[in-house]
Order: sequence, then C-alpha cells, then structure tokens
Amino acid sequence: MRDRADDARRLIASLDLTNLNEDCTSADIEALVKRARTPEGDVAAICIWPRFVAEARAILPESIHLATVVNFPAGGEDVEATLAETRQAVTDGADEIDLVIAYRRVAADPAFVEDQVRAVKAAAGSARLKAILETGELVDPDLILSACEAALKGGADFLKTSTGKVPVSATPEAARILLQAIADHGGTVGFKPSGGIKTFEDAKLYRDMAEEVCGAGWAVPDRFRLGASGVLTDLLAVAGGAGRGGETSGY
Repeated sequence: MRDRADDARRLIASLDLTNLNEDCTSADIEALVKRARTPEGDVAAICIWPRFVAEARAILPESIHLATVVNFPAGGEDVEATLAETRQAVTDGADEIDLVIAYRRVAADPAFVEDQVRAVKAAAGSARLKAILETGELVDPDLILSACEAALKGGADFLKTSTGKVPVSATPEAARILLQAIADHGGTVGFKPSGGIKTFEDAKLYRDMAEEVCGAGWAVPDRFRLGASGVLTDLLAVAGGAGRGGETSGY
C-alpha cells in the first residue's frame, strides 16, 4: 500500500540508527555506517559511543548526522566530567550530543538539571543537544513534566525519552507528556522516543502522536527522531526496500 510505504520512508529519514552495545567494535561501526544508507534513503543520524566518533566521522557521509552520548547511561551529577566528554566529542566530529540528565535530582532539585543542561549546551557549541530524561525511571507524570521543563529552560534542542538501558524505555504515556511540553514551549524543540521501538507500527504511533499534539507536518527529521536499531528491518520491508539483513542490536 502506497501510503504505508511512504510513511515507512519518512520514518527511515527520521531514524537515529544506533549501536550502544557494550561490546561494540570498529567493525560494528563500519557496518552501521553502511547500513545507514538504505535503498529507501539515508537515515537521519547514527548514534554511537564517544570512543568511536572520530573514526565514524572519517567514513560517514555528510548527509547523515553523527550523534553520540554523554553522561551515559547512569545520568550522574559530575557536570565537569560531562562537559569534558562533550567537548571531546565535538572535537572528534559529533554534531549531535545526547545527554542523560541527572534525572535522580529532578524531584528535589530541578534547578540542578536546568543548570546541567545549560552548561552542556554551551560546551556543545553548534552541536544539537538532546536531553535524555529517562522517563521509565521517573515514572510519575509530574516528575516527567518537571524534567521536561528543566531541560527546556536549560536550552535543550530535543527532549528524548530514554537510554534504553533500564527496564522501561519509551511509552506512549511518557511521550505525550514530552510532546505537550514541547507544544506549550512553542513547538520548536524536537522529540526523540527511544527504546523498544521494533516495528513500523511502533514508530508510526510516535510519529502520529507528534503530529496530533504539535500539528500536521511537524514531525520532520529536524524535529522528530526515532532512537532505535532493530526497527530498520521492518521499515525497509514496509517501504518495499532491499537490504533486509541482520540488524545491529542496540536500543
């Protein structure tokens, strides 16, 4: 069906194709870069460990963004260490930084998170900053909203649900809270659900929700990303594409 195929291609164009496996190797990064260029179009970005950024930069087409993670996955409180990690990643060639906020501080001290995001945003320079809120650990809707507000006040360019390293990752309930916060903030900040997105239907659910809350046509790659690795096989199948080989497991 043509509409499904078109939807799948749009979702591929919004995908942050990810490998954050503990045992990731240089060969895995090379394979990820190759897989990012699909018969149905390039993905939006690859998302990898900081230690691989320099080598990925050397082989990644300029049309595909290079994202990496900092303060990942624990979401610690050592801001200086995170700033150093961020500066090195940008020097190595990252143009998107996915920061795990100090989510355990949200309940008692959301100002700490706001300041943390602001400092990392400054260190990132022109690189886009995605704030990972770890919504599956925050659980409570009021805490998730507080994390959203702290990250937005700190200047995050995207709100992202999850690391994919805890039992609960992206959920529609948490996604709606993030999207409503984004809409209330003017709709200029992006949204990235991540973790547990395995099928075309999973991915389309989040895309459709983003357009329901933020407006028709809002969910373009500059504002909407999917953090996943395994979903690409299903998206290619729906789009009618080839290259349906083995996936790199990530989150």
